Amino acid sequence: MNPMQLEAALAAAREAAEAAAEVIRHYWNRGVAVEIKSDDTPVTVADREAEQAIRKVLHAALPDAAIYGEEFGLDGARDGLLWLVDPLDGTKSFVRRTPFFSTQIALMDRGELVLGVSSAPVYGETMWASAGGGAWLGGERVQVADTADMAQASISTGNLKTLAGDARWQTLAALVRDSNRIRGYGDFCHYHLLARGSLDLVIESDVNILDVAALAVIVREAGGIFTDLDGQALTLDTRSVLAGTSAIHAQALRRFVGA
Repeated sequence: MNPMQLEAALAAAREAAEAAAEVIRHYWNRGVAVEIKSDDTPVTVADREAEQAIRKVLHAALPDAAIYGEEFGLDGARDGLLWLVDPLDGTKSFVRRTPFFSTQIALMDRGELVLGVSSAPVYGETMWASAGGGAWLGGERVQVADTADMAQASISTGNLKTLAGDARWQTLAALVRDSNRIRGYGDFCHYHLLARGSLDLVIESDVNILDVAALAVIVREAGGIFTDLDGQALTLDTRSVLAGTSAIHAQALRRFVGA
């Protein structure tokens, strides 16, 4: 995509996220019934209507782009331009009246992530980024911290069930021991904190690409590094995350790869 096309696509993604926010706020205020999907995860009318609102905006803006959404699957081909959409990431939090949920919208151009919008309407934050355009919170450009020493690092974790079942659990234990502090903000929140310099490392082992694609663009454009736990670039099959400042990510990756 050329810069003008990318700018237009980012504007569409932000518009789509706001359309979803209107749906989500509506159901947040009135409450919803909860259904259980075949994978034992919850879904609500808010998830479905938010995705429909997003798809309407994105299709109008880029009618030739495919859309891969959490609730309605893939519409179009995966090669070329592909929107990645999770309309309500954190449904479990949403239904339990905890404001740690968000709308995630990213765009892939021939396998490369080029923009992302992360909107947390009840929490009260929206971040966005595009390739080469920096990462933004509201009207302010954000940057990761310059932390270089693990003894000074703040680490946040989430979704660690898989990690708990293999040898890397001991690697995580060593990181906890050697770091300055450990937290578990989870979902969008710890990536927002990382991108604006309030955390230094995020570790997750049970994710879906729709959960983290937009956040990866944001963290990278804020100057951070975002890979899986093996140090590999994100793909549609990514299931883990290691994201952090350049120095702290490198130190953590050496430990995990050697585990």
